[in-house]
Amino acid sequence: MSEVTPNSQTPIGAIPDTLNAFFQSLYRELHSLAHQQLNRSAASAALNTTALVHEVYLRFANAENISVADRQHFLAYAANAMRSVVVDIMRAHSAVKRGGGAALLTLNTDISNAAPASTDEVLRIHEALLDLANIDATLVRVVEMRYFAGLNEDEIAGAMQLSARTVRRHWQKARIFLRASLTAH
Repeated sequence: MSEVTPNSQTPIGAIPDTLNAFFQSLYRELHSLAHQQLNRSAASAALNTTALVHEVYLRFANAENISVADRQHFLAYAANAMRSVVVDIMRAHSAVKRGGGAALLTLNTDISNAAPASTDEVLRIHEALLDLANIDATLVRVVEMRYFAGLNEDEIAGAMQLSARTVRRHWQKARIFLRASLTAH
């Protein structure tokens, strides 16, 4: 499979072939990231790896004004879409179950100390990220790229056009905020 290099800042929504090219060239990586997310989850019966990747594809296809310059930008958008899909699934699951026998999701980050999280806890994390977005949306992007897309500091720095040191500081700030927010509730 050859590497796809679309023109810089190509609007994905306007050119479905470009979207398909990105997904085709990065499908294995997206599948691997989705697998990692679901491997930490006891909720894998409600969502499988391929379904998560395909839901991300649909979110991209229906999105407006998305442009990507390279692999890191694409994965950053994919991280945001994966987060959205997982939260939507967990909300739906919570609404059906209302907490009774809710499936567990293991969040493998320092934010949650890698403890199993219930559906309600996942939604609290999502709400904390929304609160953080009101303060500093850049910190939320770092969390999404690091956790949901699995990008390292250098890759995040490249995607956001920041230094790796700045990304590291943003990650530390975000973890502090999220830890405080989650323990306050």
